[in-house]
Amino acid sequence: MAKQQTEVRDLQEGSYVMIDDAPCKINGYSTAKPGKHGSAKARIEAEGVFDGKKRSLSQPVDAKIWVPIIERKQGQVVSVDGSDMQIMDLETYETITMRVPEDADPSPDENIEYLEMEDQRKII
Repeated sequence: MAKQQTEVRDLQEGSYVMIDDAPCKINGYSTAKPGKHGSAKARIEAEGVFDGKKRSLSQPVDAKIWVPIIERKQGQVVSVDGSDMQIMDLETYETITMRVPEDADPSPDENIEYLEMEDQRKII
């Protein structure tokens, strides 16, 4: 899996983090001051990038955590067939079959942007 390790204190809202082996985008990040019984803690509220599930995490700020490497790519719609569409990546020219998002109405020759992590893809 394409990921790297970083400290919790280096995370910020809008960045990505792995929670329960799923890549998530951070929606909320807050810290609590160090107290009598330990170090400062960070609370992370996040939403799954590919599954949309809400997740939360509480860790010491000096703990190590995995951060996924998610690429933002450009593609062109080649054809639309019902609920599936074929997209050609504009860098590698490979053709990918993806589901049409519910809120989108793509047409052939339209340029789109999508996220990719290993074999998972999502149109944005």
